[in-house]
Amino acid sequence: MTHIDINDTNGTPESVETRLFINGEFRPASDGKTFGLINPFTRESIAEVAQATEEDSNNAVAAAKAAFPAWRDLSPAQRGAYLHKLAALIREHNDEFAQLEALSTGKPVSRYFDAAAGADTFSYFAEAGWTVQGTSSLNTPGHFNMTLKQPYGVVACIIPWNVPMAFFAFKIAPALAAGNTVVLKSSEKAPLTSAFAAKLIAKVGFPPGVVNILSGFGTPAGSTLASHMDVRCLTFTGSSFTGQRIQAAAAASNMKIVHMELGGKSPALIFEDADLENAAAATQFSIQCLSGQTCMANSRIYVQESVAEKFLALFKEKFGGASLGNPLDEATTHGPQVDQLQYERVKSYIGIGEQEGKLTLGGDAKDGYFIKPTVFENVPEDSRIVKEEVFGPVVVINTFKTEEEAIEKANATEFGLYASVFTKDLDRAVRASKLLEAGTVGVNTTSPNVAKDMPFGGYKMSGIGREGFMHSLDNFLETKTILIKMSS
Repeated sequence: MTHIDINDTNGTPESVETRLFINGEFRPASDGKTFGLINPFTRESIAEVAQATEEDSNNAVAAAKAAFPAWRDLSPAQRGAYLHKLAALIREHNDEFAQLEALSTGKPVSRYFDAAAGADTFSYFAEAGWTVQGTSSLNTPGHFNMTLKQPYGVVACIIPWNVPMAFFAFKIAPALAAGNTVVLKSSEKAPLTSAFAAKLIAKVGFPPGVVNILSGFGTPAGSTLASHMDVRCLTFTGSSFTGQRIQAAAAASNMKIVHMELGGKSPALIFEDADLENAAAATQFSIQCLSGQTCMANSRIYVQESVAEKFLALFKEKFGGASLGNPLDEATTHGPQVDQLQYERVKSYIGIGEQEGKLTLGGDAKDGYFIKPTVFENVPEDSRIVKEEVFGPVVVINTFKTEEEAIEKANATEFGLYASVFTKDLDRAVRASKLLEAGTVGVNTTSPNVAKDMPFGGYKMSGIGREGFMHSLDNFLETKTILIKMSS
């Protein structure tokens, strides 16, 4: 098994794990196969990572199932003690996590927030187990009735490559706090931070089988989890296409509960009375952040005609000022696309935009996998670059005349993850927020800004269910009613 070395904050070399973590042990894939991981900046091989088989996935589920009764029966404080220790270790190793993501996904270390967000999530859910409460009722004559909230058992978590450590925590922490055991599959594009987190889980001393970490591909590892009869709940963040396949597999197997946060084509509406400086700064950061590789990036901007020229000038000045370069360099704010496949995908959409609209900024950097911050204008609303998720630093900016037109254009999509309204008119902000078909609406702000204690998720094809500090725990709990007849 190939290992790579990185330096921790003290400059000490530390070996990075690339094996599977099943039942408290690190092991190669059952058939010995690995897959190569390429640094998207240098385009050189950096690691050979264990490729989980169907057998490995089944073994991980079996380990989680065996570990479940003992983990379920711990008190919230006992389970929380493990989560607190893990949160502390994640914070301690923030720089290693940042370096690993720069190496494997091209994310600039200057923009790395995943580990901090993940640590905060583990810290919150370390205490949240106490909020698992049922209800009671004396409303049925002669009966004392109650409800219980109980864990499902084995929960499968499938996470994306763009902010993997944040999603690692968003999925695992509430599932564990609720008393479930977990099998997590990392993305084949970003397996190193999940494997490194598995080392910290082993260091904390979680009971074997409570957390299992697989690396590999959607088939067979992910598909095995989606169709496994012993997986009772599955949580997934990724593309809408993959979400449809997971939902079909879940329904065809044991009707497991599925929670999904999927793709987006998020609109931002800029009205003539908006603070244009703020609107330009916020919206350009949203689409430029992580080189546009976020599901809630505002990849469509609609500007009222009367201020379009002024807004565009401000937007392009800020958007075009991104610093492209080595993700390990603190001065870099814009890294490459995650791999050649994603780079070619974004280029194909740029080609569509050039044919159907007007390219007014950026395009292919013609330097490895880099795409410049890119603006298209005057694109027909039925164009694929307007309708489909590009997942790159590419934004379409069109204009509108009236509020009604803006909302109609914003809602003309099958996605509904995030939408934004920039205006100083409170009445307009409330009207638009009510009518926009999105799980989150920002007023004078936009993605990636979210509130940790508010529910996050999507309308339409952008997902099923909601996540958040105050909401995720219920995703991993069954509700049971108990009827007790009292003797007269």
